Amino acid sequence: RRLGEILSPSLRLSKASNVFIYGKTGTGKTAVVKYVFNRFREAAELEGLPLQFTYINCRIAGTEYRVLAELCDSIGVKVPFTGLSKAEVFNRFRSSMKEKNTILITCLDEIDVLVKNYGDNLLYELTRVNESFDIGGLNIVGVSNDLHFKELLDPRVLSSLSEEELVFHPYTAPELVDILMERAAIAFYPEAVPEEVVRIAAALAAQEHGDARRAIDLLRVAAEIAERSGAHIVEEKHVRLAQNMIERGRVFEALSTLPLHSKLVLTALYLLARNDLHNLTSGPLYETYREICSLLGIEPLSDRRVSTLISELDMLGVLKSEVVSLGRYGRTRKITIMTPLDEVQQVIESDDLLKSLLNHKPVAPYKR
Repeated sequence: RRLGEILSPSLRLSKASNVFIYGKTGTGKTAVVKYVFNRFREAAELEGLPLQFTYINCRIAGTEYRVLAELCDSIGVKVPFTGLSKAEVFNRFRSSMKEKNTILITCLDEIDVLVKNYGDNLLYELTRVNESFDIGGLNIVGVSNDLHFKELLDPRVLSSLSEEELVFHPYTAPELVDILMERAAIAFYPEAVPEEVVRIAAALAAQEHGDARRAIDLLRVAAEIAERSGAHIVEEKHVRLAQNMIERGRVFEALSTLPLHSKLVLTALYLLARNDLHNLTSGPLYETYREICSLLGIEPLSDRRVSTLISELDMLGVLKSEVVSLGRYGRTRKITIMTPLDEVQQVIESDDLLKSLLNHKPVAPYKR
């Protein structure tokens, strides 16, 4: 409702305020924008108003050139996929906007990705487009998952783009129940998913993240588990199994996309832990890391750089690292693996380079 109120002047052919929308993933930002755009588009077509609406995902577009090209396309200006300068594409867009006297309301979703990669110069130019128009113009609805995104913007851009701000908070358990009940009614046979099961799924999702997409995934995976087991009704145990399966999948994705040397450190830690060397310190871990680098023909990083990688893995929750005193012998880092070994093993097995190390027994910790 609030977004509709902010954009409503456009239905009177007046300039509406630009809007910034913030919120975590899965809180409904994109869905709300698309819903409001569709309702406004219907009203504009009914009244014959010169209003255009376009949605651009900046992460998918990838570059400033492609964002400009999609803006041009939305008002009927064709530009080649490549070959023109950004300045030329921008001039074509601005000239066509002025010629058509249209109001273009555009959503730049994941706008933070564009700014982090290219800076805010394009946004600055877009906010100045309206200076040369007597009627018509460009309205921007910026959407970001990053609540600190504003810190990246020049004050001039920020003042123009943040005329209005909306914050989407994570869904609560009751809100997720409503969403899941609506989806369940569409996706499943009647009584296949009892309300108490939906409430459990909603409660689990709300406790963790309040993300509607993840809540829907949780219920979907629970139903798939129930179906594979031959059950006709989804039960709480299926939801619990689904939660574990999804969590393992997230862990696998996070670990399998680590940089090579982070994976090598993790592999060294896995090999040591598998051989019951749990009270590890940074010295044996580094020596084992060097050992497996040698086996693979890879140049090892310095112990200082590996120490940084250990800290990064600690921040991810993969391991726990703490500095302990050895008295007159100085200090060292005690390292404990926090990820289940079978999950780490899956990551190593899936890596063509690292899987050859699975049967290796480290030599370094046993040296005297």
